[in-house]
Amino acid sequence: MAEGIEARPTAAPPRPSLPVKFLYGLGNMGESSFIAAVAFVFFYYTAVLGLSGSLVGAALFLGLCADAAVDPFFGSWSDNIRSRFGRRVPLMAFGGPLMALSVGMLFAPPAGLPDLALFAWLAGWAIVVRAGVSMFHVPYVALGAEMSADYHERSSVVAWRTVFGILATGAATGLAYSVFFKGEGGLQKPEGYPGFGWTIAAIIAVSTLISTIGSARYAASLPGVPTVDRHLLRRLPGEVAEIFRNPSFRILFFAAGVCYTAVGVNSAFNSHAYVFVWKLQPQMIQTATFSFLGGLFLGVPLTPLLSRVIEKKTVAMIGMGLVGGAWLLLGLPRIAGLVTLEGAAATPLLSALVAVAGLGAGFCAIAFPSMMADAADEHRHLFGRRREGLYFAGLGFAFKAATGLGVLVSGFLLDLIRFPKDAGRDIGLTLSEPLQQRILFAWGPFGAIVVVGAIAILGAYTITRRRHAEVAAALEAAE
Repeated sequence: MAEGIEARPTAAPPRPSLPVKFLYGLGNMGESSFIAAVAFVFFYYTAVLGLSGSLVGAALFLGLCADAAVDPFFGSWSDNIRSRFGRRVPLMAFGGPLMALSVGMLFAPPAGLPDLALFAWLAGWAIVVRAGVSMFHVPYVALGAEMSADYHERSSVVAWRTVFGILATGAATGLAYSVFFKGEGGLQKPEGYPGFGWTIAAIIAVSTLISTIGSARYAASLPGVPTVDRHLLRRLPGEVAEIFRNPSFRILFFAAGVCYTAVGVNSAFNSHAYVFVWKLQPQMIQTATFSFLGGLFLGVPLTPLLSRVIEKKTVAMIGMGLVGGAWLLLGLPRIAGLVTLEGAAATPLLSALVAVAGLGAGFCAIAFPSMMADAADEHRHLFGRRREGLYFAGLGFAFKAATGLGVLVSGFLLDLIRFPKDAGRDIGLTLSEPLQQRILFAWGPFGAIVVVGAIAILGAYTITRRRHAEVAAALEAAE
């Protein structure tokens, strides 16, 4: 074990009360509302506004790359802030409002912009909104890792924020399909998008503000860190290199990156598949989306229970297997001609499959952050320094960079398969069968194949409950 383990930071944090967990968890409504809303952006700019898939994919990729690049910056910054509110709250206080403002602007481009100007608007606000997401979410999830040193209780903390994330996603989905895109034409109606965007912005602003204020007192009670003399930009490369020296971090980072690449492609093609292949009306898409959230909601309480019986790694691998299996079944039977259902007739089948994917996603949503918190404990044991901010910045980097790569690939694929640019203006458009099959393959089976690679990588992860107990004992002995 490294010499010089810090005296103050090794002290056990105070046990978070139920109100603290509640107020903390509320903050996840911000990013979850944003993620639910941004899922509509690819369809809005390609199928409704007519911007080419390559330009839309490139603009969103630029935003995600910028986000991924600043994640380590905000992670290291929040690890070393010294303030009356602790290490995390100051950045959260600025990140929430920035995220809210830029989400509204993302959905409100000026009318009549030429393609290059529309691309610049999308790319610019995509970069700004992702910076706001990083500024809030990186210190936010790092604060969650600090709330408990217990192997099992930290899964409970993650579960609280995941529940609020599910509620926010459900609210955004209900607003989308029951209010702003209701009726004939649904997602193809451009007039609904600005109002939808600003409503989501309001949800983000309120939830992040309440969570930041509500978590401030608890955050201030957590152990601080010694003053770091070197400037952030000068020390950051060494800190990033340090976290990659831990094999547990590397495995989680690359497994998440591969998995999220598949998620990026699936998410980008989601609305195209529902509208142009399965011929779903807005209320049917809402039913399918709520089924996914139902599966996700079921997976949240099951994960901590399963983690007491089997290892967290196994729970995450089962979750990815459920997601990949559901994606295969969403595409292959239709491609092979075994399923020809459309519209209302297809909704029960699609809802059942996406519910299975949601259950698997619920397992991963709890297990991955909990494993990353365990890896951060191992890092403190090995290297003598707290790096929760950088660890969760790394997980965020993997998510955003890989999702951005998936969106970029989707944009080029959309142009490659010659998806019609004016499709959004043609209500009831029927695509050719080969084009429908290509959309389905990109939406489901392609992602399932990639997920298998992520499962293989995660298989090398070695932190078990026994290993974590050894680490915790060593840290306690060093105090």
